[in-house]
Amino acid sequence: MKLSYALTAAGTVVLAGTLVLGGPAASAAEKPAIEVVTHAGAGGGTDVNSRMMMLRARRTLKQDMVVVNKRGGGGAAAMNYFSTRPADGNTIMTFTVGHAITMSMGKTKLRVEDMVPIARGTNDPQILMVSCKASAYKTPEAFVAGMKKGDKLKFGGTQTGTIDHITAFLWSKRIGVDMPTYIPFKGGGELATQLVAGAVDVGILNLSESAALVEAGEICPLVILAESGMAPIPKAKTAKSMGIDLVLSTTRGFVTHAGVDSARRAELEKGIMAAMDHSLYQAYLVNSGLDSTSPQPSGPWGKQIQSMVKEFGPALKEMGLVK
Repeated sequence: MKLSYALTAAGTVVLAGTLVLGGPAASAAEKPAIEVVTHAGAGGGTDVNSRMMMLRARRTLKQDMVVVNKRGGGGAAAMNYFSTRPADGNTIMTFTVGHAITMSMGKTKLRVEDMVPIARGTNDPQILMVSCKASAYKTPEAFVAGMKKGDKLKFGGTQTGTIDHITAFLWSKRIGVDMPTYIPFKGGGELATQLVAGAVDVGILNLSESAALVEAGEICPLVILAESGMAPIPKAKTAKSMGIDLVLSTTRGFVTHAGVDSARRAELEKGIMAAMDHSLYQAYLVNSGLDSTSPQPSGPWGKQIQSMVKEFGPALKEMGLVK
């Protein structure tokens, strides 16, 4: 039976018609509750991801867990709050690509070395897509060749200074052309609709936010900015397979303080990875257009965090978004 989920405004999760309360589960009374710090309000993607992890992590860790929402500053408020908490292994922060951008912009005092990775929860590669009917580009090779010969294209993404904006800049830089015209939209849904309508030539989208239009044959994914291809879109090629070294994703994962002792860090990692291996979390991934490769342990997740911050800082300066 296929499982499905929904998160209500009150923070409860409905799975296959059964109500699973979003509040703490019964656990060892002597242990304090783990705070899971997020920058999103209830029902936002990061909030949902955190709560889905927590559904089983309460059991695997045998410890209560509570969400602490600290909104504002593109994750700066959450990172600043996280910085004030003791390094006792009872505070976890959901770290996203947006946090990495905010950190690279210098909008928080938190540094990469102040935190340690626990595990990655989701990974949604950036994909360059076109309108199947309106675009002259029918293959990834034709698209890259067109840009290299000087085709003037309008790229669409979500807002300014985001991972989409950075993607447009780094993509053009990697293939040796000027930054294309970038048109910001409020969200992925609006962008996908406007791509079909012809308002932009190229949409920077994730599969999770464009799957319906891709399946309908309205949007054609061409280039995936990931290490490997994606089964639902076999005709799209990775940039790396075309000799373009660029890997970028909309990603979420979990970190704790650098001062937490190694035994506790290992305990957190083991418990959270086990929770994300459960069928409830795996069903959430499938319903989000993702797969079982999203959860990763601390090693790969830590390297991805380092790579994001290292890549974004210089890019944002060249884009003129930071001094």
